[in-house]
Amino acid sequence: MRIGELAQACGLSREALRFYEKQGLIGARRLGNGYRDYPPETAMLVHYIRTAQQLGFTLAEIGQRLPALWQQEDAGALLAIALQQKLADIDARIHALSALRDDLASRLASACPLQPSAG
Repeated sequence: MRIGELAQACGLSREALRFYEKQGLIGARRLGNGYRDYPPETAMLVHYIRTAQQLGFTLAEIGQRLPALWQQEDAGALLAIALQQKLADIDARIHALSALRDDLASRLASACPLQPSAG
């Protein structure tokens, strides 16, 4: 499958696919004319990458985890662990943002909001 066909199948630009390839997330062999030739399963892989990004995973995280997932016969357990870790990270960020919000709200009520807080 050529890059234009893959881009159309995935709803991404050719530049995005080239970026994924540069990051090592997908691979293609080069034809004699220099064109990229992607295996058919690359479209499914790109959809997985996009879904993982939508779930909050960075491309670096995806690149670190994908090889291990593809080497497992049943990747469900590894995927569940990765999702649980991401959920814990999100919960920690929510907690930190909530504390920041509370600090900002209390500073707005003070005479000098940038004075160091007592605490």
